[in-house]
Amino acid sequence: MLANKRAVASQIGSDGASLGQGVLRLSRTGDPQVPAPEEEGSTAIEEDGGGGLAAVNYWKPSGVLGVDVSSHQGTVNWQAAWNEGARFAYTKATESTNYRNPFFGEQYQGSTNVGMLRGAYHFAIPSVSSGAEQANYFVNNGGGWSADGKTLPPLLDVEYNPYSTLGNSCYNMSPVQMVNWIRDFSNTVLARTGRVPMIYTTADWWNTCTGRSTAFGNHPLHLASYSNAAPTTMPAGWSGYELWQYTSQGPVVGDWNQWPGTLSALQAFARNNQAAASNGSAEIAAVAARTSGLGAATSGVVCGLVNGGCFQDYSGGAVIWSPATGAHASLNGGIRSTWKNTGYETGPLGYPTGAQVCGIRDGGCYQNFQGGAILWSPATGAHISTNGAIRTAYQGSGFENGPLGYPTGSQVCGIRGGGCYQNYQRGAILWSASTGAQISPNGPIRTTYAANGYENGGLGYPTGPQICGITANGCYQDFQGGAIHWTAATGAHATGGEIRRAWARTGFETGNLGFPTSAETCGLINGGCSQNFQGGAIHWTPTTGAHATVGDIRRTWASTGYQNGTLGYPTGPETCGIRGGGCFQNYQHGAILWSPATGAQISPTGPIRTAYQATGFEAGNLGYPTGPQTCGIKNNGCYQNFQGGAITWNPTAGAHPTGGEIRRTWASTGYENGRLGYPTTNETCTTTTTTTRCTQTFDGGTITWTPTTGATIQYT
Repeated sequence: MLANKRAVASQIGSDGASLGQGVLRLSRTGDPQVPAPEEEGSTAIEEDGGGGLAAVNYWKPSGVLGVDVSSHQGTVNWQAAWNEGARFAYTKATESTNYRNPFFGEQYQGSTNVGMLRGAYHFAIPSVSSGAEQANYFVNNGGGWSADGKTLPPLLDVEYNPYSTLGNSCYNMSPVQMVNWIRDFSNTVLARTGRVPMIYTTADWWNTCTGRSTAFGNHPLHLASYSNAAPTTMPAGWSGYELWQYTSQGPVVGDWNQWPGTLSALQAFARNNQAAASNGSAEIAAVAARTSGLGAATSGVVCGLVNGGCFQDYSGGAVIWSPATGAHASLNGGIRSTWKNTGYETGPLGYPTGAQVCGIRDGGCYQNFQGGAILWSPATGAHISTNGAIRTAYQGSGFENGPLGYPTGSQVCGIRGGGCYQNYQRGAILWSASTGAQISPNGPIRTTYAANGYENGGLGYPTGPQICGITANGCYQDFQGGAIHWTAATGAHATGGEIRRAWARTGFETGNLGFPTSAETCGLINGGCSQNFQGGAIHWTPTTGAHATVGDIRRTWASTGYQNGTLGYPTGPETCGIRGGGCFQNYQHGAILWSPATGAQISPTGPIRTAYQATGFEAGNLGYPTGPQTCGIKNNGCYQNFQGGAITWNPTAGAHPTGGEIRRTWASTGYENGRLGYPTTNETCTTTTTTTRCTQTFDGGTITWTPTTGATIQYT
């Protein structure tokens, strides 16, 4: 033994081994006794104690993060570590019985000064001295513990042997010898400090070197497993871990660790001594005594659960305790079975935080947990309501007493855009990062949402709640891609895209279109779409955009065959407030003009409309059209009547307006059927100081008008 002590003193040198040295070597070289390349010939790992490894992209798991340090880090920038997220630190105190970290006091106090929880660890060399000797050396040189809420339990680092002169990875010790050595160390630390040590190891080393011993499952576990995924393989005797060393290459200092719970739970863990465990037993007994339905105990109190918890089984369930939550009964039945399926306290729900409560709505029950709740009813069974945005929205609606009732399934995530949803008796709650959690209550709006493909359809996720009490006692709900509106008279219909934007310009349901009465229909001529509303419709094509049609103008357009007729699609909105209180709307192939005196009349694209435009449309002397354009007259001609005259056209003469006395005189000859035939020019007038003279030529002559002579004809 003395020869081994001298040998290890020589091997340890000035810095000694660090937490996870053998683990790192094994990951780098495949042999825990072969130095890793970054050790540069040293017998111990040289870790970065300054600014971190700048080239590394540091991954960080959720939970509470912390670091471990030794003399290799020297003076540590603790504020930088805090800024990187570290909230606890383990500092190496001792190794074997002849090495003390010269930086221990500075590092231990430095972590405390910035607000971190702190703890001390001992690097075990089991083959050179007894567990009791090394435990005493550790406690005497910084490895103590007190329930001050900031001191973590003493940590025993028992892992791959990094020293080739001291035998194999298990220090040439048998599993029985190793288990006895660890028990000797643990019992001594417990006697000296009142707390069992936490054990740092790997699943591989432990299962190999202790022969898969399960004797230390009541000790907290500090598991080494360098990965970006939480470890699932535990050393024998443990179902979970308290701390996880997930990397040896982190910022500021190399080794980073994770506590998987909350900071408050870590603080409670720090305070939990053996007396606290006794308190757990006492609390379990007290809860069992006052809980009907538990029956007789079927096991003793078993401790060593995640986060320092304990439990006791009963014929009717169990009582489970943790320092953070206290003791609560878990009664056999749907709620307990569902909790079991999540992994009990190691699953996402964690420990119960209250008793099971029954007698709520429809004969239901619920029980709260650290990570949410489980609700049960005879109609729905038991389902989890996980803490988070969906549960917060459910709470805001009144839980089971609100419009949604009980959950009918678990929360489902991984849907479109990384979203989640949960179904309830009377609806669902959907969440996405961009929209938050929104309720989709059962009813016609949700039915229409379903018909549109829920979040996978064009509407996407809801962006707000369903709102009722609008015009006509209607309701609506907004979505990423539009909205759904409902009234008793119209039903529920979705609006989106350009048609919805055109509807918005009319004032939505408060405008002249009212509520939608149909879904949007596409596949029309020229790739068009349309949607009907109470007061009309909106039509869209890629070339014309979306425009509403209403009233008499729409009815006149309908008489032409809508978009399939001669006018095609509207190219702009209906515009009112023109001459005489009139309105007009342009189309691909013309326009419709309306006035109170003339009604709605079509002005189709062509020479007559061009001539009408030249007169100033309705603002000119012709005013509004009073009838449709009529063709098939003499010589394949056409005409259209207006308030102030008419425009007549044929292929030879072109289109020319006639009005006033000249038109009346032409009429007396029989219009185009008479001797004059068609007009071949527009009416032109000249004014002198003594008179005004107007003329217009026709196929067969000229009509001249003056105030003195009136209108006279000169035939050719």
